[in-house]
Amino acid sequence: MTTTPAPSSSAPTRLHTDGLGALAPVVGRPAYDRSKVTTGIVHFGVGGFHRAHQAMYVDQLMEQGEALDWGICGVGALPHDRRIVDTLRAQDGLYTLVVKHPDGHREPRVIGSIVEMMFAPDDPQAVVDRLADPATRIVSLTITEGGYLVNQVTGEFDASDPSIRADLEEGAVPRSVFGYVVAGLAARRAAGQGPFTVMSCDNLPGNGDVARRMMTAFARLKDPDLADWMDEHVQFPNCMVDRITPVTAPEDIERLADEFGVEDGWPVVCEPFTQWVLEDHFTDGRPPFEHVGVQLVDDVVPYELMKLRLLNASHQALCYLGYLSGYRYAHEVCQDPLFVDFLLAYMEREGSPTLPEVPGVDLDAYRHQLIGRFANPEVRDTLARLCAESSDRIPKWLVPVINANLGSGGEIERSALVVASWARYAEGVDEQGEPIEVVDRIKDRVMAAAARQGDDPLAFLRDQDLFGGLADDPRFAQVFTDALSALHEKGARETLQSWSTRVST
Repeated sequence: MTTTPAPSSSAPTRLHTDGLGALAPVVGRPAYDRSKVTTGIVHFGVGGFHRAHQAMYVDQLMEQGEALDWGICGVGALPHDRRIVDTLRAQDGLYTLVVKHPDGHREPRVIGSIVEMMFAPDDPQAVVDRLADPATRIVSLTITEGGYLVNQVTGEFDASDPSIRADLEEGAVPRSVFGYVVAGLAARRAAGQGPFTVMSCDNLPGNGDVARRMMTAFARLKDPDLADWMDEHVQFPNCMVDRITPVTAPEDIERLADEFGVEDGWPVVCEPFTQWVLEDHFTDGRPPFEHVGVQLVDDVVPYELMKLRLLNASHQALCYLGYLSGYRYAHEVCQDPLFVDFLLAYMEREGSPTLPEVPGVDLDAYRHQLIGRFANPEVRDTLARLCAESSDRIPKWLVPVINANLGSGGEIERSALVVASWARYAEGVDEQGEPIEVVDRIKDRVMAAAARQGDDPLAFLRDQDLFGGLADDPRFAQVFTDALSALHEKGARETLQSWSTRVST
């Protein structure tokens, strides 16, 4: 595909089936007949990542003349989902995926695999009916790490969460993803149909196993017999998903119109790299994902841990320290040798030693590839995005690394500094006295703990739902308090410089 821009005189073409032929030659578009695509997948959580990843893979298959019966029906279940539903409905489900290469070259393609959008609060029964339709063979999820309602201490389903309380009432109309999925399975069982596969695509260790435990626990509270049926018949494959997909900025929309002549209400931007490692465990068939580069495996755990403990944990390692040092984008941080050295040392000395063997992967090359991906100046991934929802991320991505290294006598200094930098960030004021907008589902709780650190240096660490018993571990507690003290006294950059000396001795 060339990169010649659309003529400046051409008016932007609105994304709509009738307008595809008017797109500039440099814009890829579906060559397949979308009128022949039928729904086989229902997806909850049609955000940027789904559209840069799973929907893109399905579109690639369709471009090869395959999987035309695996079109995607996107479902928005939360009030804020109305905007994406309305936007994609107005565009016949079409949107532009813009791959941003490090050299500034942008590669746009119109994706056509989403053929239906539903806003569940408008017609809950229509969503249940779609799930109950025998043509629906996969229900996939990107509902965020916190969307599975896992108690961080017990690992069990949090039945007290207000988002699902109404769904547990007798005869309730579904409101949550849990309510819809279980209602769809119940309808299929009552009709004597087989179940669909539930495929989580969220960044969780054992995402399929988590989805199985939580969905079945919810079902057991409503109908124990249904839960038993789910245990016996429903497949929940684990998978590892990877593609950096920042929030679409207004300038992305403007540049798409100006440079390529495409008017898109909500395009998606992403990096060139993409990976999907998927367990081949499906209830009622699947698209031939292996034909477009998806790795089908029997056990996804080694790949999953590699990604969570190296890529995802490294995002946390760079975001708070980078923000406190005055940076606002990931690529700025990863073009700074001080931060690069810190990140590579974390990955090599703390993250990698906790991993099992990862078949076919050169971990040293993978670590350096991550730095290159983070440093892509075109992606412009904001540190604010990476700092958000930390209470769902640090416990899943970094705390397991800490616990493993404490158990083995390994290094924990860099991980402790990362946790301390989150604690400092959660105070809500940066090093210049400017406010920090902390975004977290338990924002009040983490900020209240951070506010107590002046009187109790371990106040932040004492939240056992987030950190287990780390506050009671003398070794970790000492390094954490040293790090927090240094961040207050010296600031983030000087602390990082001194930390490099500390951990090398």
